[in-house]
Amino acid sequence: MKAFADLLERLAFTPGRNAKLALLERYFRDTPDPDRGYALAALTGGLETGQAKPALLRALVGERVDPELFAMSYHYVGDLAETIALIWPERGTGRDIPLTEIVVALSDAGKTDVPGLMTRWLDELGPSERFALIKLVTGALRVGISTRLALTGLARIGQVPIEDIEELWSGFEPPFAPLFTWLEGGPRPEVTARAPFRPVMLSTPVTQEDLSALDPAAYAAEWKWDGIRIQAVSEGGTAKLYTRTGEDISGSFPDIVERMCFDGALDGELLIKRDTSVAPFSDLQKRLGRKAPTKAILSSHPAAVRIYDVMTWAGEDMRPLPWSERRLRLEQALADLDEPRFDVSERLEFTDWDGLAALRADPPAAVIEGVMLKRLDSAYTAGRPRGPWFKWKRDPMIVDAVILYAQRGHGKRSGFYSDFTFGLWDGDTLVPVGKAYSGFTDEELNRLDRFVRANTIDRFGPVRSLKATLVVEVAFEGLNRSTRHKSGVAMRFPRISRIRWDKPAGEADRLTALTDILDGMGA
Repeated sequence: MKAFADLLERLAFTPGRNAKLALLERYFRDTPDPDRGYALAALTGGLETGQAKPALLRALVGERVDPELFAMSYHYVGDLAETIALIWPERGTGRDIPLTEIVVALSDAGKTDVPGLMTRWLDELGPSERFALIKLVTGALRVGISTRLALTGLARIGQVPIEDIEELWSGFEPPFAPLFTWLEGGPRPEVTARAPFRPVMLSTPVTQEDLSALDPAAYAAEWKWDGIRIQAVSEGGTAKLYTRTGEDISGSFPDIVERMCFDGALDGELLIKRDTSVAPFSDLQKRLGRKAPTKAILSSHPAAVRIYDVMTWAGEDMRPLPWSERRLRLEQALADLDEPRFDVSERLEFTDWDGLAALRADPPAAVIEGVMLKRLDSAYTAGRPRGPWFKWKRDPMIVDAVILYAQRGHGKRSGFYSDFTFGLWDGDTLVPVGKAYSGFTDEELNRLDRFVRANTIDRFGPVRSLKATLVVEVAFEGLNRSTRHKSGVAMRFPRISRIRWDKPAGEADRLTALTDILDGMGA
């Protein structure tokens, strides 16, 4: 557990991608089986260990620590796992508990067994290991790495290309013994998964200035829709729907899976679509995460897939073909399928970048985020190769808002107030419209933290209510109506783009700045 805790801590405090890969490579090379396999599962979200709830942990620490002392400590630290890890009294021998022991014990444990297990482990472990344990057992293990980054670090311990690992990834189960054997020179495992996930091809951001160096005639353009990227795979009588990271979401979208009457793997965007109209992303959110959607939600929020590409079809691997050829094959395949829930992404007509910029600035639907550019001769290559595919997103919308509340961050930001709730004027009252925790430099974070401490008017646990004096420029990429928020709106991907130390709070924008946008969208 010490090695795993050390890995998590170093990953959290290491900003560079190459440095993170070096940490992962060293851990997977030096850690014995099956600990390294369970660690890989934890890092990639494939480990079901969330058996301990925060209420249980609060009750356990309440038996060992004065409640008032714990409350004060939690208020200062701002993170439950970190607070318990630091404040838990040292009683044990400091035994280095294998990660495998924890995973196996939890998988075999009944509900009444968990408190005893947690108490014993917290007694035996040191602060760093306690922190890792709590994050693991509460299902809150987030260290800022993707599945692909973890697998890229893993690939470095052997001679197997990352693309080959991703091709078979969905067929492995923790602790991945056949995978590690393969990486260390053993035989390539048999594909055990039916209708397996294939690694997807990703795009890179581009600006109009970047485009000036490219030949428009070499690229095709499509709309970039605000849904979630999926892969629809139907092979050998098995149909599965995956996210772009390989998570199986078939159970959440039976209305799509039951219509996958084909033999192949398609790459596209999952949307909520009523007749010909694509619904806002907030409608799709109501379907995500539902393992058994009701008939009512299936009827009111019908899912559809807008197909971008074909990976395999009728037993043929089409990924090596140029995009222009794959596009023709895709159009024919979907014409033969003749399923209303599946359609082909529209190809945009343009002759130069100015013409495409005009289309991008005035899309036919509010749920369009921008345009995608795909080189006509590009093969379907897993990962994010620079050049074949680009995404040119619409310029973000911006409002001037007033910071109302601040909360401590997590990880390396746990000592700073870095999460900010902001509001707009509705009459003479400021109403919250969103929350942001990015967009500022470390130097600006220090100044914001000082502002919070000097302008606090009330406290609610780890949250501080502030004097309504500081204006921030907030950029966001989408907007939906919301019944969950008092303001009636919900922003997509808000971030602080500028701190307006110079602007009086009375000059911040009004709520109508957002509702007028929604009215214009017809939302």
